[in-house]
Amino acid sequence: MSLARRHRDRILAAKTVASAPEGGADASPAVATLPAAGAANSSPEARAAAQIGLRLTHDLRRLKEIRSIDLKIAAKREMLPEYRDWVAGILAADAGVGTGLAAEVVPTVMVWLIDTGAYADALDLAPFILKHKVAMPSRYQRDAATIIVEEIATGALKAQGAGASFPLEILVRASRLTAALDIHDEVRAKLLKAIGIEQLTICEGLVVEDSDEALNATIATLREAQRLNDRIGVKDRIKRAEKLLAAVAAAKTAAPSNNEQGGAAA
Repeated sequence: MSLARRHRDRILAAKTVASAPEGGADASPAVATLPAAGAANSSPEARAAAQIGLRLTHDLRRLKEIRSIDLKIAAKREMLPEYRDWVAGILAADAGVGTGLAAEVVPTVMVWLIDTGAYADALDLAPFILKHKVAMPSRYQRDAATIIVEEIATGALKAQGAGASFPLEILVRASRLTAALDIHDEVRAKLLKAIGIEQLTICEGLVVEDSDEALNATIATLREAQRLNDRIGVKDRIKRAEKLLAAVAAAKTAAPSNNEQGGAAA
C-alpha cells in the first residue's frame, strides 16, 4: 500500500465519521447507508466507506469458507494491514464509527487482533470502543467489554494450561479498562484467575523475604475469582499461595537479628 493511499484512507475515514448522521452505528441499517463503490454523485467519503465495507464483506465471506482455526487466524493476520489506516483515521477523528457496514470495521479489527495474539494492539482500540459505546457486530453475540475480558482471559488460560506464561501487563490492562463496566461474574472470574496464575508464578520466583506483599495480592486476586465463580478452579492455587505465605512468615520469624549475628548495636 502506497504512502499516498495510506494518507488518503486516514483522511477519508475521519471525514466519513464527521459527516455521518447522529446516532452512531445503530442509526440505520448497514446496507441502506452504503452507496455502491462507484456510484455517481457520491462523495469521496461515501465511496471510501463503501469500499471499506465491501472489503469487510469480502473478507468475512472468505473467512466463512475456511474450516481450520489455524488457517482462519493466518488469514486474519494477512487481512489486518488493509484496515490499519482506516482505523487510524477513525481513532484520530474520535467521533464514533459512523454508520452502515463501515461502522463494523473497528470492532471487527479489535477482535481479529485478539484472535491473532496482538493483544496490546487490540487494547489500544478498546478505550475508543468503550468510550463511544461502539456496538459489536451481531455475529459476536456479546458486547465489547465482555469480548475484551473473555477472549483475552481465554487466550491466557489456554497458554497457562500448556505450561506457558502470558503477559501480566495485558491481563491487568484489560481488567483496568473494564473494571467499572457491567460484565457477567463468570467472565470476570476467568480474567482474575488468569491474573492470579501469573501473579503466583512470579511469587514463586521471588526471594522469600521479598514475596509476602506479592503473595497477599495474589491470594486476594484468586479469592475474588473464587467469590465470583465458585467453580472457577483456583482453590488449589489459593492453598499454594497461602502455604508460601506461611513459609515466608516462618522464615522471617526464624531469621536472627543483626545483634544476634554479632552486628553493632544501634
